[in-house]
Order: sequence, then C-alpha cells, then structure tokens
Amino acid sequence: MEINQILDEIKDLNLSYLLLAKQMLHDDRVAAMYRLGINEDVAGILEKLSSSQLIKMAASNMLLCRFRFDDRLIAEMLSSDNRDQSITKSHAAILMAGKPAEAIA
Repeated sequence: MEINQILDEIKDLNLSYLLLAKQMLHDDRVAAMYRLGINEDVAGILEKLSSSQLIKMAASNMLLCRFRFDDRLIAEMLSSDNRDQSITKSHAAILMAGKPAEAIA
C-alpha cells in the first residue's frame, strides 16, 4: 500500500469517526462520552465544530481515534471466542468504564 493511499484512508477514517462522534453526542451525550472514551472538554469541542473545522481536522495525517484499551486482559476478552459473549462483553465494559477518559493534550 502506498503512503498516499494510507494517508487517504486515515483521512476517510477520521472524517467517519468525527461525523459519528458528533451524531452520537447529539443523540445521547452521556452514552456517547462513555462509548467514545472522551471527557466533557473533548465532547464540548467536538459538539462545537463547524463543518469546515470538522473537515480540516479530519485531514490530519494521524488517526484521531484510538483503541480505548491498552490492557491485555481487555483485548483478550473482546477478541476471545467464548460461548457466552454477552457476559464477556459486559465484563470488558465494566473494566473499561473504570479507566479515565482521555483528554486532548
């Protein structure tokens, strides 16, 4: 894959993520903050973005979203092939809820 193609894919992913985040925040702010792993400050910034700001932000050459976990246990739980996925996903959600929301530094 060429570097230009990778950068285009990153920009597309960023735009999709930002549009989804704005819609989620509009529909249910508290649930969106939890699902996105963001705090009040970041939620406020995303909600206030104009369309042109959103597009400019999406054009970054780095991913704006990232995995919410860096914990091996959570990664294994979410990717495991257990028979009772609902319990496994609930347990992973409980563990992730205990982690602090990330802030833009």
